[in-house]
Amino acid sequence: MQKSSKIYVAGHRGLVGGAILRELQARGYTNIITRTHSGLDLLNQADVNRFFEEEKPEYVFLAAAHVGGIGANSAYPADFIYQNMVIGFNVVEAARKNGVKKLMNLGSTCIYPKMAEQPIKEESLLTGPLEPTNDAYALAKISVIKLCTAYNKQFGTNFLSVMPTNLYGIGDNYELAGSHVFPAMIRKFHEAKASGEDVVHLWGDGSPLREFLFAGDLADAVVYLMENKNAEDLRTPTGDFVNVGTGKELTIKELAGTIREVVYADVAETGRTCRIEWDSSKPNGTPRKLCDVTRLNNLGWKAKVDVRKGIEISYDDFLHGKVRK
Repeated sequence: MQKSSKIYVAGHRGLVGGAILRELQARGYTNIITRTHSGLDLLNQADVNRFFEEEKPEYVFLAAAHVGGIGANSAYPADFIYQNMVIGFNVVEAARKNGVKKLMNLGSTCIYPKMAEQPIKEESLLTGPLEPTNDAYALAKISVIKLCTAYNKQFGTNFLSVMPTNLYGIGDNYELAGSHVFPAMIRKFHEAKASGEDVVHLWGDGSPLREFLFAGDLADAVVYLMENKNAEDLRTPTGDFVNVGTGKELTIKELAGTIREVVYADVAETGRTCRIEWDSSKPNGTPRKLCDVTRLNNLGWKAKVDVRKGIEISYDDFLHGKVRK
């Protein structure tokens, strides 16, 4: 990409898209186009085709998605499979028809089987049953990966896909009913501190192992790949994609303890804190999910922000950022 290349960031108001937009701007890209949902409905194929025909973007970052935590995925599976599949198919097809030079498709490591061998390699795709609590979302994301790979094979396109691990960071969704575990914990501990409550209730038993990636790191990775790599560099027997993560994991219980420390840091000298009660009647989700990031590291990129630093940045954003959900 050249600094003046016309770049479309789909989903620029979300956690991932916002991070990509800031990363591009920080690197000096000057011809970035975006659209809000009111300006472009990505579920409407005719609107998407018209947008690509009129704007003719050279490069596309497909970060638009319908996302949510375990509760939302379990309650609204039809929304998750339909909307994510249609958004992906509309954008990828329009990109193909309008000669986009390179497209970056953002997926998720939830595409892998629930009991995949750990750490999870890209070759594990479709080797076993998915996690039931988010299989609808996963199936949609798998379909878009396969679409990009098929287009590369049949039409000679240069469409890359990345599978980031659990994300968090600036601009996250802190709405308790639909958020992921990381931002939900930040909000719960903050509200306990603000109200003086001495207990926070969390789902599951805290035992699952998870890997967390700062969204700013993901943005750095995908821009690096768009600048330096092609689809063939990411090619595996299961598709043209690569994992993006830190290669490090911690338990949900450890995550909760660290978030509590950060949130209560300004009142630590008073001895104020809260205890955690785990609700084991709620689902844990996949017991362990760690990316194998060997291929990405060999492509020249490694994560930079550790979890505690990321929590501090995220909590500051929760307190002072524009996203106050």
